[in-house]
Amino acid sequence: MEKDLEALGNKIAEMVEIVAKLRDENQQLRQQLAAKTDENIRLNEKIMSATGRLEAVLAKIPEKET
Repeated sequence: MEKDLEALGNKIAEMVEIVAKLRDENQQLRQQLAAKTDENIRLNEKIMSATGRLEAVLAKIPEKET
């Protein structure tokens, strides 16, 4: 019985350790996601800006007459 309780205690300690590691990993992943989301927003803004400039340049090019 004492060995069973000791084994259970060891398993509980192991589970607590695993949960702590997973919590840390989850926090890191949340930070990475937030950074990538910010980067995605910034890149989308650059794309929209470039698209606007390209459309402005294309509007200035006269159409070819046939």
